[in-house]
Amino acid sequence: MKPTRISTTLGRPETTGWPAAVLFDRDGTLVQDVPYNGDATRVRPVPAAEAALGVLRRRGIPVGVVTNQSGVGRGLIDERQLRAVNRRVEELLGPFDVWAICRHAPEDGCACRKPAPGLVLEAASRLGVSPAEVVVIGDIGSDVEAARAAGARGVLVPTPVTRQEEVLAAPMTAPDLLTAVLLVLGGAR
Repeated sequence: MKPTRISTTLGRPETTGWPAAVLFDRDGTLVQDVPYNGDATRVRPVPAAEAALGVLRRRGIPVGVVTNQSGVGRGLIDERQLRAVNRRVEELLGPFDVWAICRHAPEDGCACRKPAPGLVLEAASRLGVSPAEVVVIGDIGSDVEAARAAGARGVLVPTPVTRQEEVLAAPMTAPDLLTAVLLVLGGAR
């Protein structure tokens, strides 16, 4: 394993080739997708989520979540429920360095809702890194498109809901979350 030296000014690894940060979609990527989930007891990590995050954290690479939560904008869940679900994600998977959340409904036409780049740009800015040094890992095409639109790299981890055309259009795919993380680290173990 390559040694990693942590910069005290940037708070990120100075190892060539590794991303400055890795951002994850929440539902369907880090945790099982429960549409418009407002119930923290229904949060279940996907297989290998904890291991994938551990690989990044041990290397000092910041991790974050970029998630569309239109249930808030549609009035299906409230802020309290959203916060409870996000707290449960962190209880199960550990703390994230940044959360960027779009609460708008699709028809609101915001600049943050994926596939727009707003969430990726916000997370990169809050972490103090260039979007070009960021990797976004998600389970559907809008996750990869948001990465591309922001100038970041995207990795698709298909699930049964991922459309075939999204898989074909993705610049990089992986069969699971741990493999995706190892790919972006250049095969580091």
